[in-house]
Amino acid sequence: MLVTLKDSKATAVIDSIGAQLISFKDSDDSEYIWQRDPQFWNKCSPLLFPIVGNCRNDQTILEGQTWKIPKHGFCREMDFYVTEQTNNSVTFEIRDTEDTKKVYPYSFRLSLAYTLTDGTIFMEYRVTNTDERTIHYSLGAHPGFNCPMEDNAVFEDYDLVFEKDETISSMVYDSKHLEFNPDNRIEQLKGSRTLSLNRELFKDDAIYFDDLQSRKVSIVNRNTGRGVEVSFPGFETVAFWTPYPAKAPFVCVEPWNGSAIYATEDDEFIHKNHVQTLSPGTGKSYGLSIGVL
Repeated sequence: MLVTLKDSKATAVIDSIGAQLISFKDSDDSEYIWQRDPQFWNKCSPLLFPIVGNCRNDQTILEGQTWKIPKHGFCREMDFYVTEQTNNSVTFEIRDTEDTKKVYPYSFRLSLAYTLTDGTIFMEYRVTNTDERTIHYSLGAHPGFNCPMEDNAVFEDYDLVFEKDETISSMVYDSKHLEFNPDNRIEQLKGSRTLSLNRELFKDDAIYFDDLQSRKVSIVNRNTGRGVEVSFPGFETVAFWTPYPAKAPFVCVEPWNGSAIYATEDDEFIHKNHVQTLSPGTGKSYGLSIGVL
């Protein structure tokens, strides 16, 4: 099922499969969300839960047992149901099922609420522990944005512009062992807030920043000033990705709480970086928003 939200400045379309934002257009009908071309990537804005990235050998240990959890979790193909809807907002929700219990032992409720206000789409991710024991999970967003966003522009015309000046390095992903190595880093910014896009940035897969001060980043055409701003106050880290060496016309902004396995981690889920924990009967919300510049 597709749900359309619209105001005078923007239109958003969300697919109940994965509660995925599949379109975000401004009043000029310009599309900003990647349109799921399988030549490069057949998703556009998946919800990542209860893991982000991969576990070692796609397996992890929870409650003393080994569980085989697929990369990025199981939400991407699940059909969420609508619990609330107005002209400019909609809330999607899933709960644990017999199938989720085969790969993840906990009872939970997961919702994603969209609200379109003055041309900005606000997203609230909420996890609720409906189990009788403490639960552990990771959570991530993965929206892909057309890049270039304008005619007569190219990928390399765009910058990532952070909210604050940053001195940061990205943690290199080891494609052979399928893990991030905290001891292998590449300095990306030194007292600056602008990182220019080029294909070689992504030769080792995603650019992952685990120690970022900013909680906003924009993808901006430096020649026109046009682009999108992503605000992610609810997330502790962020990654950026586009396929390499394919010249895919999009880039993803991926706020994460959690990530693929670190080389320094064991296989216990509760030892994973940025793991989230909820006591029985409690919940936590995580905010993200997208606006056009």
